[in-house]
Amino acid sequence: MTHPSAVTAGEPHYERLEFLGDAVLDLAIADLLMRRFPEAKEGSLSKERASIVNGRTLAVKAIEIGLGREMRLGKGEEKSGGRDKTSILAAAFEAVIGAIYTDGGLDPARRVVERLFVDDIGGPAAERDYKTELQEIAYRRFRSQPVYELVSARGPDHAKRFTTRIRIAGRELGVGEGGSKKQSEQAAARAALGRIDQDRLEQ
Repeated sequence: MTHPSAVTAGEPHYERLEFLGDAVLDLAIADLLMRRFPEAKEGSLSKERASIVNGRTLAVKAIEIGLGREMRLGKGEEKSGGRDKTSILAAAFEAVIGAIYTDGGLDPARRVVERLFVDDIGGPAAERDYKTELQEIAYRRFRSQPVYELVSARGPDHAKRFTTRIRIAGRELGVGEGGSKKQSEQAAARAALGRIDQDRLEQ
Protein backbone atom coordinates (compact mmCIF):
# COMPACT_ATOMS: atom_id res chain seq x y z
CA MET A 1 0.00 0.00 0.00
CA THR A 2 2.27 2.76 -1.29
CA HIS A 3 1.18 6.35 -0.67
CA PRO A 4 2.32 8.96 -3.23
CA SER A 5 4.49 10.59 -0.53
CA ALA A 6 6.66 7.46 -0.38
CA VAL A 7 7.76 7.45 -4.02
CA THR A 8 9.89 9.53 -6.37
CA ALA A 9 8.70 10.71 -9.76
CA GLY A 10 7.60 7.89 -12.04
CA GLU A 11 7.36 5.18 -9.39
CA PRO A 12 4.01 3.41 -8.89
CA HIS A 13 1.62 4.13 -6.03
CA TYR A 14 -2.01 3.37 -5.32
CA GLU A 15 -3.80 6.46 -6.71
CA ARG A 16 -4.88 4.81 -9.98
CA LEU A 17 -6.38 1.90 -8.04
CA GLU A 18 -8.04 4.42 -5.72
CA PHE A 19 -9.74 6.01 -8.76
CA LEU A 20 -10.99 2.63 -9.93
CA GLY A 21 -12.05 1.49 -6.46
CA ASP A 22 -14.17 4.61 -5.97
CA ALA A 23 -16.25 3.67 -9.02
CA VAL A 24 -16.48 0.00 -8.01
CA LEU A 25 -17.65 0.96 -4.51
CA ASP A 26 -20.37 3.22 -5.89
CA LEU A 27 -21.63 0.44 -8.14
CA ALA A 28 -21.43 -2.30 -5.49
CA ILE A 29 -23.25 -0.23 -2.86
CA ALA A 30 -25.89 0.86 -5.39
CA ASP A 31 -26.47 -2.78 -6.33
CA LEU A 32 -26.73 -3.80 -2.66
CA LEU A 33 -29.23 -1.01 -1.94
CA MET A 34 -31.34 -1.92 -4.97
CA ARG A 35 -31.61 -5.49 -3.75
CA ARG A 36 -32.18 -4.53 -0.10
CA PHE A 37 -34.86 -1.91 -0.84
CA PRO A 38 -36.72 -2.99 -4.01
CA GLU A 39 -39.47 -0.38 -3.50
CA ALA A 40 -37.26 2.60 -2.65
CA LYS A 41 -37.16 5.64 -4.92
CA GLU A 42 -34.01 6.95 -6.58
CA GLY A 43 -33.73 9.94 -4.24
CA SER A 44 -33.72 7.91 -1.04
CA LEU A 45 -31.31 5.36 -2.55
CA SER A 46 -28.91 8.15 -3.50
CA LYS A 47 -29.09 9.63 -0.01
CA GLU A 48 -28.44 6.25 1.58
CA ARG A 49 -25.48 5.58 -0.70
CA ALA A 50 -23.99 9.00 0.08
CA SER A 51 -24.26 8.27 3.81
CA ILE A 52 -22.25 5.07 3.31
CA VAL A 53 -19.70 5.92 0.61
CA ASN A 54 -17.96 8.86 2.29
CA GLY A 55 -14.48 9.47 3.60
CA ARG A 56 -15.34 9.03 7.26
CA THR A 57 -17.06 5.65 6.80
CA LEU A 58 -14.38 4.33 4.44
CA ALA A 59 -11.66 5.35 6.92
CA VAL A 60 -13.40 3.34 9.63
CA LYS A 61 -13.54 0.31 7.32
CA ALA A 62 -9.82 0.73 6.63
CA ILE A 63 -9.15 0.75 10.37
CA GLU A 64 -11.29 -2.37 10.87
CA ILE A 65 -9.23 -4.37 8.39
CA GLY A 66 -5.88 -2.97 9.55
CA LEU A 67 -4.87 -0.97 6.48
CA GLY A 68 -3.15 1.79 8.44
CA ARG A 69 -0.25 -0.38 9.52
CA GLU A 70 0.21 -1.80 6.00
CA MET A 71 0.85 1.52 4.25
CA ARG A 72 4.18 2.87 3.01
CA LEU A 73 4.34 6.59 3.76
CA GLY A 74 6.92 9.28 3.15
CA LYS A 75 8.82 10.59 6.18
CA GLY A 76 6.83 13.82 6.35
CA GLU A 77 3.47 12.07 6.13
CA GLU A 78 4.59 9.50 8.70
CA LYS A 79 5.67 12.23 11.12
CA SER A 80 2.37 14.12 10.72
CA GLY A 81 0.31 11.05 11.61
CA GLY A 82 -0.68 10.02 8.10
CA ARG A 83 -1.65 6.51 9.17
CA ASP A 84 -4.53 7.96 11.17
CA LYS A 85 -5.72 10.56 8.65
CA THR A 86 -9.26 10.05 7.40
CA SER A 87 -8.42 11.07 3.83
CA ILE A 88 -5.46 8.69 3.54
CA LEU A 89 -7.26 5.74 5.14
CA ALA A 90 -10.30 6.24 2.90
CA ALA A 91 -8.13 6.45 -0.22
CA ALA A 92 -6.25 3.29 0.76
CA PHE A 93 -9.53 1.44 1.27
CA GLU A 94 -10.73 2.47 -2.20
CA ALA A 95 -7.41 1.31 -3.64
CA VAL A 96 -7.86 -2.14 -2.09
CA ILE A 97 -11.33 -2.45 -3.64
CA GLY A 98 -9.84 -1.37 -6.96
CA ALA A 99 -7.11 -4.00 -6.61
CA ILE A 100 -9.67 -6.73 -5.89
CA TYR A 101 -11.61 -5.71 -8.99
CA THR A 102 -8.44 -5.67 -11.10
CA ASP A 103 -7.42 -9.09 -9.83
CA GLY A 104 -10.73 -10.93 -9.90
CA GLY A 105 -13.42 -8.82 -11.54
CA LEU A 106 -16.67 -7.35 -10.26
CA ASP A 107 -18.13 -10.35 -8.43
CA PRO A 108 -15.29 -10.78 -5.88
CA ALA A 109 -15.17 -7.01 -5.31
CA ARG A 110 -18.94 -6.90 -4.80
CA ARG A 111 -18.82 -9.80 -2.34
CA VAL A 112 -16.13 -8.07 -0.26
CA VAL A 113 -18.08 -4.79 -0.25
CA GLU A 114 -21.28 -6.55 0.76
CA ARG A 115 -19.57 -8.39 3.62
CA LEU A 116 -17.99 -5.19 4.96
CA PHE A 117 -21.01 -2.90 4.57
CA VAL A 118 -24.06 -5.11 5.08
CA ASP A 119 -24.47 -3.96 8.71
CA ASP A 120 -24.33 -0.29 7.67
CA ILE A 121 -27.48 -0.59 5.59
CA GLY A 122 -30.61 -0.55 7.65
CA GLY A 123 -32.99 2.12 6.45
CA PRO A 124 -33.12 5.87 5.83
CA ALA A 125 -29.80 7.62 6.16
CA ALA A 126 -29.24 9.44 9.42
CA GLU A 127 -28.13 13.07 9.28
CA ARG A 128 -25.21 12.26 11.53
CA ASP A 129 -23.67 8.85 12.14
CA TYR A 130 -22.47 9.00 15.74
CA LYS A 131 -21.27 5.37 15.76
CA THR A 132 -18.92 5.97 12.84
CA GLU A 133 -17.62 9.21 14.37
CA LEU A 134 -17.00 7.48 17.69
CA GLN A 135 -15.25 4.51 16.11
CA GLU A 136 -12.78 6.82 14.37
CA ILE A 137 -12.16 8.93 17.50
CA ALA A 138 -11.82 5.83 19.72
CA TYR A 139 -9.12 4.45 17.44
CA ARG A 140 -7.20 7.74 17.38
CA ARG A 141 -7.43 8.52 21.10
CA PHE A 142 -7.55 5.11 22.78
CA ARG A 143 -6.31 2.64 20.12
CA SER A 144 -9.42 0.64 20.98
CA GLN A 145 -12.84 -0.01 19.45
CA PRO A 146 -16.18 0.80 21.13
CA VAL A 147 -18.02 -2.16 22.66
CA TYR A 148 -21.83 -1.96 22.65
CA GLU A 149 -23.79 -3.89 25.27
CA LEU A 150 -27.57 -4.24 25.10
CA VAL A 151 -28.73 -3.54 28.66
CA SER A 152 -32.48 -4.05 28.22
CA ALA A 153 -35.31 -4.44 25.72
CA ARG A 154 -38.65 -3.69 27.33
CA GLY A 155 -42.23 -3.01 26.31
CA PRO A 156 -44.62 -4.64 23.82
CA ASP A 157 -43.36 -5.64 20.38
CA HIS A 158 -45.05 -2.68 18.67
CA ALA A 159 -43.48 -0.14 21.07
CA LYS A 160 -40.32 -1.76 22.38
CA ARG A 161 -37.57 0.41 23.92
CA PHE A 162 -33.93 -0.64 23.83
CA THR A 163 -31.15 0.55 26.14
CA THR A 164 -27.49 0.18 25.16
CA ARG A 165 -24.32 0.83 27.15
CA ILE A 166 -21.00 1.61 25.52
CA ARG A 167 -17.46 0.96 26.77
CA ILE A 168 -14.10 1.92 25.31
CA ALA A 169 -10.93 0.33 26.69
CA GLY A 170 -12.97 -1.00 29.62
CA ARG A 171 -14.39 2.41 30.56
CA GLU A 172 -18.13 3.08 30.43
CA LEU A 173 -18.68 6.27 28.43
CA GLY A 174 -22.38 6.45 27.63
CA VAL A 175 -25.85 4.95 27.76
CA GLY A 176 -28.52 5.45 25.09
CA GLU A 177 -32.14 4.52 24.48
CA GLY A 178 -34.17 4.14 21.29
CA GLY A 179 -37.02 2.41 19.50
CA SER A 180 -34.60 -0.07 17.92
CA LYS A 181 -31.26 -1.57 18.87
CA LYS A 182 -29.59 0.52 16.17
CA GLN A 183 -31.17 3.74 17.47
CA SER A 184 -30.09 2.96 21.04
CA GLU A 185 -26.52 2.36 19.86
CA GLN A 186 -26.53 5.70 18.03
CA ALA A 187 -27.81 7.41 21.19
CA ALA A 188 -25.11 5.74 23.30
CA ALA A 189 -22.44 6.77 20.79
CA ARG A 190 -23.72 10.36 20.90
CA ALA A 191 -23.49 10.34 24.71
CA ALA A 192 -19.96 8.91 24.55
CA LEU A 193 -18.84 11.62 22.10
CA GLY A 194 -20.18 14.24 24.50
CA ARG A 195 -18.31 12.64 27.39
CA ILE A 196 -15.06 12.55 25.41
CA ASP A 197 -15.46 16.22 24.46
CA GLN A 198 -16.13 17.12 28.10
CA ASP A 199 -13.06 15.19 29.28
CA ARG A 200 -10.94 16.98 26.69
CA LEU A 201 -12.11 20.41 27.89
CA GLU A 202 -11.36 19.52 31.51
CA GLN A 203 -7.80 18.39 30.81
